[in-house]
Amino acid sequence: MPGLTLAATFPMNQPEVVVITGASAGVGRATARAFGKRGAKIGLIARGREGLEAAKREIEECCGEAIVLPLDVTDENAVEQAAAEVEHVFGPINIWINNAMLSVFSPIAQMTPEDYRRVTDVTYLGYVWGTLAALRRMKPRDRGVIVQVGSALAYRGIPLQSAYCAAKHAVQGFHDSLRSELIHDGSNVRVVMVQMPALNTPQFRWVKSRLPRKAQPVPPIFQPEVAADAIVWAAYSGRREVNVGWPTTQAIVGNNFMPGLGDYYLGKHGYDAQMIDEPEEPDRPDNLWQPLSGDHGAHGVFDDRAKNVSIEMELNKRRGWIAVGAAALLLGFLARRR
Repeated sequence: MPGLTLAATFPMNQPEVVVITGASAGVGRATARAFGKRGAKIGLIARGREGLEAAKREIEECCGEAIVLPLDVTDENAVEQAAAEVEHVFGPINIWINNAMLSVFSPIAQMTPEDYRRVTDVTYLGYVWGTLAALRRMKPRDRGVIVQVGSALAYRGIPLQSAYCAAKHAVQGFHDSLRSELIHDGSNVRVVMVQMPALNTPQFRWVKSRLPRKAQPVPPIFQPEVAADAIVWAAYSGRREVNVGWPTTQAIVGNNFMPGLGDYYLGKHGYDAQMIDEPEEPDRPDNLWQPLSGDHGAHGVFDDRAKNVSIEMELNKRRGWIAVGAAALLLGFLARRR
């Protein structure tokens, strides 16, 4: 069937065993719910216990099972122990999703070495430690899928988010290297990177910010369920990379052909596009070093502006059928002209 192949080998009639990092809120939370609806058994990793417990309840309410694993993904030993715990409780891990992230909204001149180290440790090295824990289990079994949750910013850096953009660029390079090595080894373990557009998640009210006004995702904005649906689909797709939505493809392709124009445009418009007309609270709590208390859910404060579906993503899923249909139309046209 064009467009969808089974990238992970699962035992017949048994639920998937899935691990999700950054599962307490935002994209990770929406993805946990999406797999819960499939009856999956899920290991939930994040720092905030309250959000993890809430995610666990949601999963159990929609037919899945979950265990809560509160930890910081910068601790490679804790990530390894969590993987072992998931397999002890649920059995072999089929799908591992690296999603945990941190950011700092700030001009580069105002960033500190500690800011860069912390964002890099979580948003890049956290993916590395998760991938290594998954590979230690998947490679000997010769099956499984690792999903790297990326961003259009893995290809196109923007102002005021230099640490996050750099970390996502690093994940992209790591993804390419890993995929080449798996091909060299003849491994059936798959890795796919899912590049995201702007999303309505809670991060824009809890990340550390030195901006004068409150932050926003650069429009157009999509709901986190759009991202979650893409992640679930990507795990089975056999693709090496999936762009979610036209804005993501536009940013990546545009940067390949006209990076200088992108530099100029973002230099002129990229600051205001990331802020709304409300002053930032300079002393508000942030989640750079510690999780914020409470359950923050999947959605941010932009529900009234966020799209519930990406038409481009739906077409992307069906590109095999679209290609077949286009070929049939072309053949029919050529036959009529004879």
